[in-house]
Amino acid sequence: MSTEPFKLKDVLYGLVVPILVAVLILLFPTVIRSALDGFFPPPDMMTGDPGSPYAFITVIFTHGFALMVMFGVPLILGLIWNKWAGGAAGFIMGTLLYLANAGYNIFFSFEAFGVDGIMNLYRDPSFIGNYIIGGILIGYIAGALNNKSYNFKRMLGASLTAGITVGVMQFVLNMTIAFSAWMSQADPFTAFYQVLLPMVILGILAPIIAKVFTWYGLMPGGHS
Repeated sequence: MSTEPFKLKDVLYGLVVPILVAVLILLFPTVIRSALDGFFPPPDMMTGDPGSPYAFITVIFTHGFALMVMFGVPLILGLIWNKWAGGAAGFIMGTLLYLANAGYNIFFSFEAFGVDGIMNLYRDPSFIGNYIIGGILIGYIAGALNNKSYNFKRMLGASLTAGITVGVMQFVLNMTIAFSAWMSQADPFTAFYQVLLPMVILGILAPIIAKVFTWYGLMPGGHS
């Protein structure tokens, strides 16, 4: 069986594009965040400075971007491959984000309040549920409901169902067992739409991306 001859586009798609994507991902939490903090200063809990009313834009392009990637990958894999691929990808992505986010928030809490004895957020059950369990569920549910279908309406229904299910689960965890549950309990409406709205948006975007993949034959093995 003969192999495909080496072409210049192999270098483009196998080397150049992955490097550019990696650089772009690194730009979000580093250069882009620093620039946005300059335009929209975040609130300072030590001084009481409220910061810019548009500081949420920085959160969208940093934490929001990370969450979209973390939940988007298992969701898309569940749609175009199967429930096991989606669930496995969700476990891997969710575990990585759990480790990173817990560590970041421990440091942020220490930096913001300047006190010792900060709670160990690696023990926060809401972090485990929101990221690891949530990642597994969103990929598995989407894959199970779609069942390798190419029909866009079915993809959309499966994706929205998976996203909304995980969003509601996150809201319940944040309101009940999270170490910072008091923050969600202080404004339940905001706490609800902050987790549900991104999941609905992702539930709409993921099947569009998955459908484009099918147009170009970019489906993993085992999807017939």
